[in-house]
Amino acid sequence: MPSGTPCTIHWNGETLSGMADEPLIDFLAKHEKTLPHVCYHPALPPLQTCDVCWVEYQGELTRGCTLRTHDGMEIYSQPADALAAQQEGMDRLLNRHELYCTVCEHNTGDCTLHNTVADMHMPIQFYPYQPKPADKDHSNPFYTYDPDQCILCGRCVEACQNVEVNETLSIDFNQPHPRVLWDGGERIAGSSCVSCGHCVSVCPCNALLEKTMQPDAGPFTSMPTDLKRPLIDFVKSLENSIGMEPITGVSLIDVALRQQEIKKTKTVCTYCGVGCSFEMWTRDRHILKVQPVADAPVNSISTCVKGKFGWDFVNSEERLTTPLIRENGRFRPASWDEALDLVARKLSGIAREHGGDSIGFIGSSKASNEEAYLTQKIARLIFGTNNVDNSSRYCQNPATEGLFRTVGYGGDAGSITDLQQADLIVLVGSNLAENHPVIASRIKHAHKHNGQKLLVVDPRRHEMAERADLYLRIRPGTDLAWASGMSRYMFDHGYADDAFLREQVNGTEEYQESLQPFTLEFVSQVTGLEPQALREAAEMIGQAKRVCILWAMGITQHSHGADTSTALSNLLLVTGNYGRPGTGGYPMRGHNNVQGASDFGCLSNVYPGYEKVTDPQMREKWAHAWGVSPQALSDKAGADNFLMVQHAHEGKIKAMYIIGEETAFSDADSHNVHEAFTRLEFMVVQDIFMSRTAEFADVVLPGCPSVEKEGTFVNTERRIQRFYEVLPPLGESRPDWKILTDLASRLGHPWYYRHPKEIMREAASIATAFAGVSYDKLSGWQSQQWPVKPDGTSTPLLYTDGFKFPDKKARLYPLEWQLPQETADAQYDLLLNNGRMLEHFQSTNQSGRGGRLLSLSPEWFVEVSPSLAAERQLQEGDWVRLTSRRGALEVRVLITERTGGNVLFIPIHHGKPGVNGLTGEHHDPHVNTPAYKEIAISMQKIDRPVQGSPLTKDNFRYGQRTPLDHLPVEVKWQQPTYTLPPQHTSHPEKS
Repeated sequence: MPSGTPCTIHWNGETLSGMADEPLIDFLAKHEKTLPHVCYHPALPPLQTCDVCWVEYQGELTRGCTLRTHDGMEIYSQPADALAAQQEGMDRLLNRHELYCTVCEHNTGDCTLHNTVADMHMPIQFYPYQPKPADKDHSNPFYTYDPDQCILCGRCVEACQNVEVNETLSIDFNQPHPRVLWDGGERIAGSSCVSCGHCVSVCPCNALLEKTMQPDAGPFTSMPTDLKRPLIDFVKSLENSIGMEPITGVSLIDVALRQQEIKKTKTVCTYCGVGCSFEMWTRDRHILKVQPVADAPVNSISTCVKGKFGWDFVNSEERLTTPLIRENGRFRPASWDEALDLVARKLSGIAREHGGDSIGFIGSSKASNEEAYLTQKIARLIFGTNNVDNSSRYCQNPATEGLFRTVGYGGDAGSITDLQQADLIVLVGSNLAENHPVIASRIKHAHKHNGQKLLVVDPRRHEMAERADLYLRIRPGTDLAWASGMSRYMFDHGYADDAFLREQVNGTEEYQESLQPFTLEFVSQVTGLEPQALREAAEMIGQAKRVCILWAMGITQHSHGADTSTALSNLLLVTGNYGRPGTGGYPMRGHNNVQGASDFGCLSNVYPGYEKVTDPQMREKWAHAWGVSPQALSDKAGADNFLMVQHAHEGKIKAMYIIGEETAFSDADSHNVHEAFTRLEFMVVQDIFMSRTAEFADVVLPGCPSVEKEGTFVNTERRIQRFYEVLPPLGESRPDWKILTDLASRLGHPWYYRHPKEIMREAASIATAFAGVSYDKLSGWQSQQWPVKPDGTSTPLLYTDGFKFPDKKARLYPLEWQLPQETADAQYDLLLNNGRMLEHFQSTNQSGRGGRLLSLSPEWFVEVSPSLAAERQLQEGDWVRLTSRRGALEVRVLITERTGGNVLFIPIHHGKPGVNGLTGEHHDPHVNTPAYKEIAISMQKIDRPVQGSPLTKDNFRYGQRTPLDHLPVEVKWQQPTYTLPPQHTSHPEKS
């Protein structure tokens, strides 16, 4: 029967109604019926390893996890042979796992094994527990593996191999004592494990466990080992006389006691733009763990190392907890009243004397949509300036501009699920596996299991390049030539979608004429790619029926990033790859709410919903909604981040208000930025740490991280999600929306917002794109994707009914090839590429706290290709000085084939002032995004002691994956000692 069709089944003689083609265990759970099971997980395929879920179906014993519902099916779980098989399966598990639940950290109600033992009312273990000859592994900073508790269910292996597709974990059922292996070895550290936490999240017992759960997850768990071990031994001996049920009863009481203390709160990740959501488990202020759930709309059970484990910063002793005012060159604590009164007085005075355009506001790409809305409202309504921006200026805006030019909406064309439906994924200038790992896992799965093809174009051979069907190591900054050459090839070889172009696209003839220079020979000369490789890439694109192109900062952070983004969108239009599932352009967003900060108006030229400030009708609409005359709102675009710094340097901007952005570290040419900040008359920084930017401030206001407030974020696929307060604000810190509301009152605009939902209600009542957005429709795990119609209907896939232009037709946008603004020469003969690393985030203001994330790669380094290292006589660990036209820094060498030729790579996270001491003020002229990726440098070896590799040998990048297409349970079944339950076995440790 088709999925979603109503059906009726008969369960132990009882009639149950539901949907067809649903896993039996899930179907039963909806009817509050329990079939004992341990290895089954709703986000994984049936593993068939635990042998607990036996039922009688069609006259035979069958593992219930393999059954899917259909009309009229009859299943029985109570026949004597089924019950005996279930108990035999559990007995084999208990031979491998020592039940000491009341003193176990995992006895919080989330242990599938414990709960199933309790449901089955096990009287006594048939097979005595046998300790294993391996110790608990503590080598990973985030979680432990205890082989003595491992039941060999294989959930972790399946999650690692085929959900995350990191392909690290395996089980060798041929071993005398099978256990989970990391790259075939017994130690986590040094393997290819990226600490994503998938394995921990799906483990049904305490074999894999977060270190934050240890040792004090329960009232009896933190007792010393020399006390705990004898107590366990005594209780286990007691089982032999009184049976298991009384002891299980005590553990159920312990579960109830713990659950009264543990709070589980849904939140949304604060790191990248993927938008993962999960439950955060806390007791008081202690974050016990992050637990993803299958209902999460973006990630299901997936996480990455930062989302799963990167929350040490929340309770850091370095958090700002009270307002600070600078006096005589030093900061002193102040009350909120004193600090906000000072801010209101100084900003008002500067506005009166110099006008509102003398003040600049930078909103936060990590704060909520509601806080972005208030930031731009203060700028526009109270000070009459459009000088408002966010960190999208540093990464996202060129991509948005390219989409505005060609298709009309400044966001991903569809959803992450669309990416999985594509026949071909083209990944350009994006280290997806490290920057957006959960999206990468979806693509890796489709590539591994669904026949999806992967084309990667990048100067650096990262993980996705290693996995690609075709990898092109392109010369940095030449992607526009490649994309335009691909478009010409489509026209020349019959791959252009003529019907689509004729019916849905304007400007085809003019655009096709503009492609005349972009022959494969010209493209080869510009990009350094061989013509045959270019033809192969073009054929892959032309022959694919559904193509998605993903790009990120490797495209946008160039002097012609907007044009290159346009070229990529042009290519999609030429091949008809918009408006259908599995097609479209997907610029990957970097910060958790860089999309939302832009969507809700923290841009210098648009109101929330991308309604232009220069459009008289839009200006009148917003003025009316805010209760002022249109003349009170500026009708000219304001200064963006880049221009604000320039204007501060020139004295045009006298004051700045920066919320949650590390501008002093993140903006290009940091020496110039710092000098501009010192020239301001007044500067306010609102943040959770004393950042490098805050050091320049006159007033520092302590904000809250997302887990200490409520609000909404928008992820890279335009998905709006709600997050809830996990913990109360630390000290005297306050949510940004409360700070801004209080400040507005002091500026003569009492807004009286009592909850972020009221702010969202206001924004949705004005901005057309958010007309149907509401907190009610965002409650729990619900989400909405803009544009949202007034009735609350989302738009998961754009352009199904035309493009966002008056005639509903897309526009092909002619382009010319231009050299990067900065290139290598005789003096600066190398190019320095740069980007993020999986285990770090931006300035490390969050990821750098607590030391656990930093421990994965604590040292800064520059990647040098083996050929260049040999040419310059460099050894790994040597110190070099990198000198650009602006500055210099000293760093250690890491020799790797990830880089090639005369192109180096340096992470952007380590050190302050960091890599932006080398970057310049050359930028994209259309959107003022700095050309961070265009750094010409010289490199000189310097005489400093060599300290070995700057990247610890335990780092996952040195691991060797062990790919499997499924958990090999058949190897277990083929063991000579394996017998089907209910028959007993002579070797339960292998069964």
